[in-house]
Amino acid sequence: MQTTGTATKPAARTPENVEIKPQRMGFEFGEQVPRYWVAENYLISHTMNALSVLFPQGEQFFVDSVRHFRSILTDPQLKQEVSGFIGQEAMHSLEHIAMNQHVRDQGMPVEKLEAHLAVVLGIAKKLPERHQLAITCALEHLTAMMADMLLARDDVREDMHETMRPLWVWHAIEETEHKSVAYDVFQQAGGTYAERAFYLLFSTAALGAMGSYCTARMMLNDRKGFSLKGAAGGLWRLWGRNGTFSSLIPTWLEYFKPGFHPWDHDNSDLITRFKSDIQEYIAPEYRNGNRRTLQ
Repeated sequence: MQTTGTATKPAARTPENVEIKPQRMGFEFGEQVPRYWVAENYLISHTMNALSVLFPQGEQFFVDSVRHFRSILTDPQLKQEVSGFIGQEAMHSLEHIAMNQHVRDQGMPVEKLEAHLAVVLGIAKKLPERHQLAITCALEHLTAMMADMLLARDDVREDMHETMRPLWVWHAIEETEHKSVAYDVFQQAGGTYAERAFYLLFSTAALGAMGSYCTARMMLNDRKGFSLKGAAGGLWRLWGRNGTFSSLIPTWLEYFKPGFHPWDHDNSDLITRFKSDIQEYIAPEYRNGNRRTLQ
């Protein structure tokens, strides 16, 4: 494992008003969830379903890459934040496994897609450990961008059906809370600008390819829902003017600033705005804390 001294390295920079604490929610999905749960649109709904399929294995990769460097950390706050990060990612995996079962029940080839993702991640796991951490930093930047957009834009949240919205709002809150943890560990591990810049390009391309592949496979399995007008409308909502994804390009580019840090954009006010509202969606059996975390 690659390590360097940490005496002069910056440590945790999470704002004092942000607590990184895992919370199991116990979301359930069933017949009350429409098949096309985002803007009643076939393409966008399958795009989000595809993202959900990627999360459990992807988040385990994040956990493993950060855990590799746990032993070199000397800052007590960062150590505590790593524990919170690991716990939160574990909870995200469990909740998306539940959603993915719902997607599977709709006839989507979830197992095949998961198997293909395992091959891709298996290749990534052959890289040096600090490079794996750089991939995690890059993907955490992408998820933090999407989380910020979801929490900041009423139109994006309102496009989601009320039965699915709580899962994604909760996930966005926690992605925002821990958005700098992997990055701070990367800095402690001696990560370089060249590594993080290269792996943002690499990770964006890989996520784009894998996400598009999974979306296409789902759409092929659900051909009866296809319409040219619906697909065109979905693409415009995602990539058109002020689209869900196209609007993120300026934030994506900020990662290339030499002095970049995830909390340069302090959006902790969004956590405060939504945190209390999401508590009402915690299943009764999880309201007194969690018993299952990854450490």
